[in-house]
Amino acid sequence: MSLLSLSGVTRSVDLPDAPPLHILRGIDLEVNVGDHVSIVGRSGSGKSTLLNLLGLLDNPTEGEIRFDDKLISKMSATERDRSRGRDVGFIFQQFNLLGGRSALENVMTPLLYATGKQFWRRKQLAMEMLGRVGLESRAQSMPEKMSGGEQQRVAIARALVRGPRLILADEPTGALDVETGATIMALLDEVAEASGAALITITHDVNVAALARSHYRLDRGVLQPVDVSRVLAVQPGMPR
Repeated sequence: MSLLSLSGVTRSVDLPDAPPLHILRGIDLEVNVGDHVSIVGRSGSGKSTLLNLLGLLDNPTEGEIRFDDKLISKMSATERDRSRGRDVGFIFQQFNLLGGRSALENVMTPLLYATGKQFWRRKQLAMEMLGRVGLESRAQSMPEKMSGGEQQRVAIARALVRGPRLILADEPTGALDVETGATIMALLDEVAEASGAALITITHDVNVAALARSHYRLDRGVLQPVDVSRVLAVQPGMPR
């Protein structure tokens, strides 16, 4: 069942006294419930722009984006904000945890915008999610007292605590060492699969991309399927 689809999507930026800058060109992408998709691209390939579109943060210049079969260009700003907060979880290379707040408080933060049972059970839900990523015993620890791998696990717990249907991981292992990165990717895939969420990993690392089931390359704004096995023979671990 299709969760997210892009059809003929372009993104251009008007420049003063110059032709428009074409960042994305005719993007077609279908992401089904439970998929794990990787998108590989070098710096300047349009990855950040594509991430904003996938995360319902921006509108395309041309083309259509549908989330859960709803055309996002027809959604009001409030509807899109609600859908993004409820259905999309973001995981970034820089963990973006709140300093001076415990791991538990960081994971609880998205639930402050929830309603009903999710809001009233926010502490319990956050503790359960910390347990799923193996950090229940570190619930009261401050981020600055935690390792990089632990901080990334807190970030994963925070992204997943509302039960999103789509997880967007932007260079999720870029700030980690090889061994920790491999552990984080295995955890992320496991938690996404257990919850039935679709996972899109955006990365420059072909080893990380190879862990997905569907693979694409973004080059000069053009998205195309790629056979990762032809690009790189994957070895144990994830050398960078």
